[in-house]
This record gives sequence, structure tokens and C-alpha cells, in this order.
Amino acid sequence: MKLPTIGMLGSHSAEEIGTSAKANGFQTVIVCQKGRSKLYTHYNKHLYDHVIVLNKFGEMIQDEIQEQLRELNTIWIPNRSFSVYVGYEEIEKKFKVPIYGNRDILRVEERGPEKDQYWLLKQSGIRIPKSFTPDSIDRLVIVKVQQKGRPLERAFFYAASPAEYEKTSESMIKKNLISEEDLAQSTIEEFVIAPRFNANFQAYAMDDHFGDLDFVGFDDRIQTSLGGLLNLPASEQLKIDFAVMNEEAGHKGVTMRESKKPLVYNAAEALLEGIREHFPPRMIGLFSLQGALTEESEFIVFDLSPRVPCVGPTSPEMRRLSLKFDKPVQSPLDLCMFDIQKATKENRISDATT
Repeated sequence: MKLPTIGMLGSHSAEEIGTSAKANGFQTVIVCQKGRSKLYTHYNKHLYDHVIVLNKFGEMIQDEIQEQLRELNTIWIPNRSFSVYVGYEEIEKKFKVPIYGNRDILRVEERGPEKDQYWLLKQSGIRIPKSFTPDSIDRLVIVKVQQKGRPLERAFFYAASPAEYEKTSESMIKKNLISEEDLAQSTIEEFVIAPRFNANFQAYAMDDHFGDLDFVGFDDRIQTSLGGLLNLPASEQLKIDFAVMNEEAGHKGVTMRESKKPLVYNAAEALLEGIREHFPPRMIGLFSLQGALTEESEFIVFDLSPRVPCVGPTSPEMRRLSLKFDKPVQSPLDLCMFDIQKATKENRISDATT
């Protein structure tokens, strides 16, 4: 049985993907961008058997680059950077390399299109925050707007009234943090005052062997400058006058009481049903539901990541999954590799890729 080569973009979660691929016997290929490649080509060169360095990530859609990937018998693992830098139209219509997962679901992550993540979550029967227009704000809301000039990041801000919305948004535009055009496309939703959890799951292509899905752990985001601000006493926070940035800087593992875990399993199962109906064939691979757990025992989901999230192992999930598979599971990405291995062995790669 000759395994395919695992391919990835040199950003976001490439270290995790490369580590799991090599640990499970795969050859690897990574596509890097000049000026951003040293982490992969120098410090972690043992993780990548083949390296392609381009001037810009978007160049990987070129025929000659795709031909290199096809010659290596590549199966591509999509991450957030792949979606942002290559683009959904190119991924769906021009990228001829098999993708582990459902390439048509990647677009759902964006907010604004007719069938975006909010639409899918609603169609799946999953509770989401109430949405507002600027003149209808009557409670604390979070405004999710694209950060100017940075396609991977958003410059969230908070408001509790239309006047506060206007004041803060005008200040951020003057400081060149956001644009009027992006503000017009922003999402305004109630801020759920409750602890946050990113609930991470793996959905299997080889579900007849492994089941529909496995829970792989909770984490939360570390964000700038929000993370630094929250380390200060409240009295000092009030003295600081600057726009709070929710740029993602990292993740940290968290746990949830077992009595509440069924809430996130229920949401994940509902999402899988919604995807089967609206984005066939189904969800394949890692995905994340970011939400808040309320005192009323509701898991309110405000973000969907339908691709590899940045997630490390959290207790006790890796030990639990090691017992299920009767071999060590040290990373959620290992489950993707098990799925691809089984599909290869049974000559069912077409069931695991689109």
C-alpha cells in the first residue's frame, strides 16, 4: 500500500499537519511564501520531504505548481490560510489537487454571503446570537469587521447603543484600522456574557469504521490587544483609550464539565446533518464550533471553522481516543491521517476527498 503525499500551505497549522503526517508514515509537501518560510524550511525542515517556495501563496493555483503536487500524488489538507490566500473561487473551480474534506464547505466560513455560516447554523437548528443593525442596538454587542489590509484578521469592537457604535467606528476608521466599506459588510451580534469554548471535532470519511465523529478537545483563543488588556485591573483598563483588537495570537487548552459536554456533541451532530443536506456529500475532517456556555445550559455558537483549526490536545481526549484506536493518538491531526490511511488501504480515496 503506497500512501499519498500530504500537502499543506506554510501557515496557520502546517507544523501540526506535518508532524502528524510524518508520524503516521506519510511523505509531505509544503507550499511556502518567500519571507515566511524559515519556520518550515530551516527550523522544521525534518517535517517536510518536498518544499515549494513561491513569491505569493496565490501562485500555487498556477498549472505548473499544481502539476508538481499531482506528480507527488498529493492529498491537500486545507487550513484557514489556504482559503484566504488562494480564494474560494480558485479552490472550488481551478484547484485540481484532491482535498481531504469537502471543498465546497470552506466558503461557508465567511460572513455575508447568502449561504454563510450563520445561514448554515440556523438551517441546522443550532442556537446563534441575535443579530442587529447599527440603529437597532439595544444591548452590548460585538461588531465583527475586517481589519484593514489584513485578510486573516478582524478588528472587533463593542457597543451598547447606536451612538456608541457610531463613535467607536468613526474613531477606528480615522485610525486606519478599518474601512467604511468593510464596516458596511460587518456583522453586529449580541455579546453573550458567558465562558467561551472552541469545541473541536473530527468527522470521518471512513465512518463505517470509525463512526461519524469524535470530539478532540476544547480550547480558547489568545487575542491581542484584548488579552493584554484583560490582564489589567478594571480600574486600569478604564484609563486606556485605544481600540481593542481581537487579532488571534494563539490558543490555550480548556476543559468543560462532563455534564455540559452533551450540548456540544448535539450541536456537532446537528451541523453534520445540515451539511449533508445543504453541502453534500458531507463534512470530512477537523472542524470547530466556537461558542459560549450560558447559565441556562445553552451552547450558543458564534463561529464555525469548517477546516483544520489551530488545536492542540486537551485532557482527557487524546488518551480516550488512544483507547478507541488501540494505538497512541497524540494530536487531533492523527485522526485525519488514520482516515486517509484507511481510505487508501480500501481503495476509497474518492470517499475522503473532493
